[in-house]
Amino acid sequence: MEIFDCHPLFHDLQMGRVFPDGKTLVDCTPKKDLSLILQDYLQQKDQPGFDLAAFARQWFTLPVAKEATEKTDSGNDVVAHINHLWPLLTREPDEAGGSLIPLPFPYIVPGGRFGEIYYWDSYFTLLGLQASGNTAMIENMVRNFDFLIQRQGYIPNGNRSYYLGRSQPPFFSLMVRLLADQKNEIVLLTYLDSLRKEYDYWMKGAADLSANSPALHKVVLLETDCVLNRYKDAFDTPRPESYREDYELAEHSQRPATDIFSHLRAGAESGWDYSSRWFVNPNEFSTIHTTDIIPADLNALLYHHEQTLAAAYHLQGQNKEAVHFEKAAEKRKQAIRKYCWNESLSFFGDYDFVAGEQKAVLHAGGMVPLFLNIATADEAEQAAIALEHNLLTGGGLVTTLHATGQQWDFPNGWAPLQWMAVKGLENYGYIELAKNIAQRWIKLNNDVFLRTGKLMEKYNVVDTHLEAGGGEYPGQDGFGWTNGVLLALIKKYGKPE
Repeated sequence: MEIFDCHPLFHDLQMGRVFPDGKTLVDCTPKKDLSLILQDYLQQKDQPGFDLAAFARQWFTLPVAKEATEKTDSGNDVVAHINHLWPLLTREPDEAGGSLIPLPFPYIVPGGRFGEIYYWDSYFTLLGLQASGNTAMIENMVRNFDFLIQRQGYIPNGNRSYYLGRSQPPFFSLMVRLLADQKNEIVLLTYLDSLRKEYDYWMKGAADLSANSPALHKVVLLETDCVLNRYKDAFDTPRPESYREDYELAEHSQRPATDIFSHLRAGAESGWDYSSRWFVNPNEFSTIHTTDIIPADLNALLYHHEQTLAAAYHLQGQNKEAVHFEKAAEKRKQAIRKYCWNESLSFFGDYDFVAGEQKAVLHAGGMVPLFLNIATADEAEQAAIALEHNLLTGGGLVTTLHATGQQWDFPNGWAPLQWMAVKGLENYGYIELAKNIAQRWIKLNNDVFLRTGKLMEKYNVVDTHLEAGGGEYPGQDGFGWTNGVLLALIKKYGKPE
């Protein structure tokens, strides 16, 4: 039994805001068997003077955040500061306890409320470890994800039981490639089995698609023999870590609750939780429809995964399998360009397969096809112009043009999106624009560090004197992927002046 199975106790604790952040409760460790705690609750809850908060504190041990902003002797040197942070963000191999899924090797966490490993965050953290020359930790991180794939059949959102049912943007093939760059190509063979299992997880149900059943799990049939992917959680219940927020949104919408929950969970799987790119009406959160959408960036990542499988099978001498994945990658690339290249935006975007039309939302995720070399030269030229004209601000790239109060919207910028845009522009020869974006982001990160002593999860790139806001929780510092991208960019473009 998990704490989120203990109803009505779990419902009452979350809806009663016993802990301001709903993640706190699901990160707690019970002091005795949950069934006994639930039994005690049912016996006591209606008694005069019963104190729900006191009951919670009696029977649950609260998580203790390991502070990532301890005083260091790095002064005003942001690189030295990050190198001092790595040990503070390191977690040793776990023992089972509460909702934590134990991992066998040391790993880096993002920081703040995020005291566990996260899937797509970790790739960008690895970039910093690479810049720091810490190949051992890179390998530990990849081994942990390999362990999760072997244990669960996929990489969950994070190593918590309440994240089971969904993944995150599939960066495992890029992590394996990064490790291979540090060591040698044989790394691809070491992780081939897990690469294949991860791919099979994302492609589950593809053979069963038909005109009458065009969407199953994470796969969607768009036309004969053309399958692309979407985000889709296995469950349609409120997210345990955001139970109250999900429950209240569903309660105040005019839609079936399970429908809302399914789209919210898919939005969480995307890593963009949340953004107007997932809404029918950019200003109405309740119009979220994530599972109806074919995202360009998700499919670009799976294109890379197919390429990596092809390379690994070639190394193994399994040429038939290698050719199969080469053809799958080429087919996906052409489908991405057909369905996700938006002529009116001059940019890659998302395709609403239910409505049968492209979504008119320009967002920085549209640079991922350039990051992974999917765009044609003409598409790249148009995208570079549109990016500079629409998304480039004083502090780097803004995520979208919609100011909705959601954290993955205007005016916020995020480290992974800066990195992928910079690398994508470099791939196609737009070196000056790439350098411009990189230097603006480096300066913003450094300015905030000098002002606050912190490196943040996200940044206000429009008014660089203000802190970033929006979303379901306060701004977090630490911060894994910011540290990673900043170190990698400084290594190439230099420290801020």
